[in-house]
Amino acid sequence: MNKAVYPGSFDPVTYGHLDIIERAAAVFDEVNVAVVVNPSKNPLFSLSERVELIRMCTQHLPNVTVSQFEGLLVNYVERQGARVIIKGLRAISDFEYEFQMALMNRKQNPRIETLFMMTSGKYSYLSSSLVKEVLRLGGCVRDLVPPIVEKRMRRSLGLPSEDSEA
Repeated sequence: MNKAVYPGSFDPVTYGHLDIIERAAAVFDEVNVAVVVNPSKNPLFSLSERVELIRMCTQHLPNVTVSQFEGLLVNYVERQGARVIIKGLRAISDFEYEFQMALMNRKQNPRIETLFMMTSGKYSYLSSSLVKEVLRLGGCVRDLVPPIVEKRMRRSLGLPSEDSEA
């Protein structure tokens, strides 16, 4: 079986993430979206909320599973029976960081490969951090995240629902 793992914090999941997930699902028999515990970040959503939101947003993709993990990525990938890590890239700055991570992952487990996928051009500027900041400051994120994600973000940030704004 041709299986890949797409790791990330996904706080929140954006249309850029979903673009990579859908394209990876067209290439691999199975794609496991792995929501990572990242103690250095202050997440908007709990781990279980992020997993739930991704599951809701990918339910139309029968070969996509969503799980959570903590610890060394290559160990998780191997436990999943996968040999490929998917990493989405937006810009050169992403590549520099992800290239270092890919080399470290290869050093830890040479059987695991990293596949870089360029995001679609329309999402090349998009990041979860930017989406949170725009919404906090009263901007529109309608074309950046699925409606259910925006609704949950508004609730989590204590902002009125878009329905109540007129």
